[in-house]
Amino acid sequence: MAVILKYIVAGLVRYWLIHIDYWQTIANRVEIATPLNSWKRLIEGVYLYDHNINPYEGDSFHESPIMLIFFYHLMKSAPFILPALFTVLDLLTAYLLYRTSKAFISMFKDSQERKLEEVAEESKTMLLNDSQLQEASEYVLSVYLFNPYSVLNCAAMTTTVIQNLLVATSLWGAASGHRILASVFVALATHQALYPVLLIVPIAILVAEVNKGCHKCSYIKTLLVFVLCWGFLIYISAYIMGGSYKYVYDTYGFILTVPDLKPNIGLFWYFFTEMFEHFRLLFVCAFQINALALYVIPLTLRFKKEPVLLATVLIALSTIFRSYPCIGDVGFYMALLPMWKHLFSFMQQKFIVGCAFIITSALGPTVWHLWIYSGSANANFFFGVTLSFATAQIFLITDLLFAYIKREFTLKHGTSRQVDGKPAKLVLR
Repeated sequence: MAVILKYIVAGLVRYWLIHIDYWQTIANRVEIATPLNSWKRLIEGVYLYDHNINPYEGDSFHESPIMLIFFYHLMKSAPFILPALFTVLDLLTAYLLYRTSKAFISMFKDSQERKLEEVAEESKTMLLNDSQLQEASEYVLSVYLFNPYSVLNCAAMTTTVIQNLLVATSLWGAASGHRILASVFVALATHQALYPVLLIVPIAILVAEVNKGCHKCSYIKTLLVFVLCWGFLIYISAYIMGGSYKYVYDTYGFILTVPDLKPNIGLFWYFFTEMFEHFRLLFVCAFQINALALYVIPLTLRFKKEPVLLATVLIALSTIFRSYPCIGDVGFYMALLPMWKHLFSFMQQKFIVGCAFIITSALGPTVWHLWIYSGSANANFFFGVTLSFATAQIFLITDLLFAYIKREFTLKHGTSRQVDGKPAKLVLR
């Protein structure tokens, strides 16, 4: 009953925010809407398509053609259901994350039982019981439903709501062992926003663990299904656009080359505003490698036995370093963190990170007003806030990974932190 009440309250709050007079302000906030996910740009693209004008010819629409067709038919046939649709999709995302956490708990219990013999006697009190594990699912649900980042993202009717649903479905499919479901939905998410392509690695590992059997064969099957699905989506999109693949440059190319430098909560816009043009390509490549490739291999080698943690960290890192992030992306990965509630006692930066999130969330809109409306600040002020926000997220992720290592060490060697009678030093590597 309590779970149903949470859904009802969260749904009513979202639906009410969509219908208040302040909605237009919410939908246009730079922290929420970006050139990729903005509702305003989406309806402009639909309008152009409806009047037989290629929406990609200008510089306003950058969603995938599949998204364009979906909303085109929806707005033509039943535009009145849009507020309810976005609300339901966001609640469905919360439910899928809840189911994913349930599946993760089941896997965690099995893993804990298998490793019981390796646990030091004095550390056995650290092992989690059923009630402690069940709490994690409730926290996952609550954090997503009532996190202001997620609520405002849904209220602004950004297409990040759909992206979060696709990623949540792929995670749930992988945690449940449904290879095709997980691969199809991560391909859909990749087709929409590109950066979810990183998730194919933890999803392949997770599917192989759940289904057991030959891991290498499972990896190849998952990758093959993903590539085929993504290729099919690219072909379908080209078919929608009359057989032309020019849309690729206006979707993936737009994400990778970052031509629109409208301020957001990311790191790209300020750097490339100040960048000399002849250095631009070098730094674009450096930034995109950082967002798309740099961390995948080392994190996979270190955390391949914890694919859910690996997925959480890769989602968080892609959110921090992507070209057009929004608070909806941040709210999504924050909802995954309670699955690692047992690591919180080993984290050392919780208070600092929490304060940083609160302060930057309050300062961001304040500094934006001072810069744009009052004229008493400049771009440096706003970028300082976004840089602090990104730093807080980096502290959060590194602290979580280091807490995992500390807990594993403590379980194996006890609380003395000694190996072979000598003091041990924990290193995150």
